[in-house]
Amino acid sequence: MFFSESKGQSIMELSDLGFDRWFEEQAKNLCGPEQRVARITAVDRGRYVVRNEHGEVPAVLTGKFLYTADSSVDFPCVGDWVCAQYHDADTFASIHDVLPRKSFLRRKSPGKNIEFQMIAANIDVAFIVQSCHFDFNLRRLERYLVMVNEGHIEPVLLLTKTDLVSAEALQGMLAQIRGAGITARIVALSNETGEGIEQVRELVLPGKTCCLLGSSGVGKTTLINRLAGKSEAELETGDVSGTGEGRHTTTRRHLVVLDNGGLLIDMPGMRELGILSAGQGLDESFADIRALSLSCQFANCTHSNEPGCAIFHAIEKGELNPEHYQSYLKLKKEAEFNEMSYLDKRKKDKAFGKFINSVKKHKVR
Repeated sequence: MFFSESKGQSIMELSDLGFDRWFEEQAKNLCGPEQRVARITAVDRGRYVVRNEHGEVPAVLTGKFLYTADSSVDFPCVGDWVCAQYHDADTFASIHDVLPRKSFLRRKSPGKNIEFQMIAANIDVAFIVQSCHFDFNLRRLERYLVMVNEGHIEPVLLLTKTDLVSAEALQGMLAQIRGAGITARIVALSNETGEGIEQVRELVLPGKTCCLLGSSGVGKTTLINRLAGKSEAELETGDVSGTGEGRHTTTRRHLVVLDNGGLLIDMPGMRELGILSAGQGLDESFADIRALSLSCQFANCTHSNEPGCAIFHAIEKGELNPEHYQSYLKLKKEAEFNEMSYLDKRKKDKAFGKFINSVKKHKVR
């Protein structure tokens, strides 16, 4: 059953859902005369919910869309704007096209399959959530930052459950983050005491779309309920375990409209954060290493022990954490390997497609 904020949905403007002039221009070129613009608010195993200024209705992809889509990347995800045709007194819709995306969250598909998996689209701010209690992991945080920066989204780091750690432990975590060259805004908060909640609320602006990224049980759903206030948009939360961590309850991605007009996407915790094609995201996430590399004596420096290597000397002098640099190398190698495998797969798919077409033409003759 899909999530809906309230029993009686109030009429709102498309701009309240994040629609602007840029999307309007895209819609003029894509949507037919019988189609209307709507936003994907929920996706669950091939079923969709779309929302326009009048409310939410279930939707399906048209046969033509399914036939012409090159890969799963072309399929709608939460946050997408689509061209939808409404049926049965506007109680049901069919999706004809997806408007171009301003920003996106994607990762390598879980498992051995080398393919992109779209997570969400058209996001302004990504809240990367880590619990101070048993969940803080700097290397995982770097992976999230690469994913967010690659998708042209502003990252904000949320450290939750501050009530379960000492002030000294929290300061140590903050020092680790800044020591890794991460300059993104950080908000420390507690869903129990309410500390930091208002700071987060101020960042969820009307008409702007934010999302929550993080492991299961770090307090994402509880945070949404706190931000929603007395709204009927209360989401189910799990009991707290014996360790003080919440249990995973969110099972699918969905977009929530808050009382203040802000838009928030909740999503399940992700066990795998494979990096695929992340050149710009790596450069932005590891800006300190990128800046050092530009100071090397030789343009083709391998950053090992060459004379004049700025990175090597920074590590020697204790100005650059070697673990931070090793994390960069690992993510860079992973991204390059996956991208090469992906391009090779695409070439084989295209070659196979040409072969099938040639066989069909031969049969026709």
